Amino acid sequence: MTKPFSLLVKPASADCNLRCDYCFYLDKRGLYPESAVHRMSDDVLEGIVSRYMATDQPAYAFGWQGGEPTVMGVEFFRRVTTLQQKYGKPGSVVSNGLQTNATLIDDEFARHLYEYKFLVGVSLDGPAEIHDFYRKHVNGSSSHSEVLEGIGCLQRNRVEFNTLTLVNSANVMRGREVYRYLRDIGLVFHQYIPCVEFGSDGSPLPWCISGEQWGEFLCGVFDEWYVSDTPQVSVRLFDSILGYMLDGKRNICHMDNNCCQYFLVEYNGDIYPCDFYAEPGLRLGNMSVDVWDSVQQSDKYRQFGAQKLQWNQQCVGCEFVKYCMGDCLKHRVPGCGDLSHLCAGWQRFFEHSLPGFEKLVGQIRRERTQIDPGVRVGRNDPCPCGSGKKFKKCHGV
Repeated sequence: MTKPFSLLVKPASADCNLRCDYCFYLDKRGLYPESAVHRMSDDVLEGIVSRYMATDQPAYAFGWQGGEPTVMGVEFFRRVTTLQQKYGKPGSVVSNGLQTNATLIDDEFARHLYEYKFLVGVSLDGPAEIHDFYRKHVNGSSSHSEVLEGIGCLQRNRVEFNTLTLVNSANVMRGREVYRYLRDIGLVFHQYIPCVEFGSDGSPLPWCISGEQWGEFLCGVFDEWYVSDTPQVSVRLFDSILGYMLDGKRNICHMDNNCCQYFLVEYNGDIYPCDFYAEPGLRLGNMSVDVWDSVQQSDKYRQFGAQKLQWNQQCVGCEFVKYCMGDCLKHRVPGCGDLSHLCAGWQRFFEHSLPGFEKLVGQIRRERTQIDPGVRVGRNDPCPCGSGKKFKKCHGV
């Protein structure tokens, strides 16, 4: 393969036991209207695992998502890990991520997730009155208490998990409150994702947030986190910004310079470049008949990925573009000249937070250095922290 890749697998397609108003993937049921229920077959599952693990990768990363992947039941995930063991080469590194609403997680399920070291993401939008505003069952009943029960199962069984909070119109003005709520109930690994959804006429849907709101939300969360929680609470976006500033690594999708990051595999084996772009015109093939090399090197996939650097002219001279990289393609609005719908918010956030991030970077570099007092390091020598800079640049001496 020309580049390592991971898989995002939808074993139940868009099927879900909830009906969250803002879920963009529910509409993907239209991809496969011939069936009302979508479940990945054993043959398709084995094909996915065997073909992926036959490629040359530094690590094999499977993400299981939906819809709601846990509607497949724990037995499906037992087959997953059995097949990974069957087809893994000696010494292979395999990771599994599971994004779930957690309402179907019980102790038996959690024990399997713990045994095979799944990293779980749990969707939780805040306290009950916020979370339940959009995240309801099919019959309209609330889901918050069941999510907490699922989290309890994960905690009892020592499963590693984080929370994924979709920042929408119900919680965007309450960023500090949402952050404090998650922290105070003992949840210390946070991920915040903006809800940007438009109707067929191009107008924002009721749950969509504005760029300005996104910026204020992030600033509020940052201020709460920065004052006292930087060692204890992990916010994925903040960790990623620090990772880039320290080591030049771009480890979240929207911060990279190309969208050829992973492949989405649907319940029937169909392959797409991204779950936001699971569309008939962007179907790349099917894993049962197509070779991963040819899929990755296809013109359609490469052209999709190359769109990331096709920025709006305003991005070219922006001091913050190295952090946002023009944002996710999904957030770029044709009516705005392909400028991100969230651009104003990103600018507000970076103006506000970068001085704080710079201080944290300096602190981390000093901690990394830990220079032996008996070893002299000149101002123009490479810094022992591994930043690649001269010592004087890292530490201002």
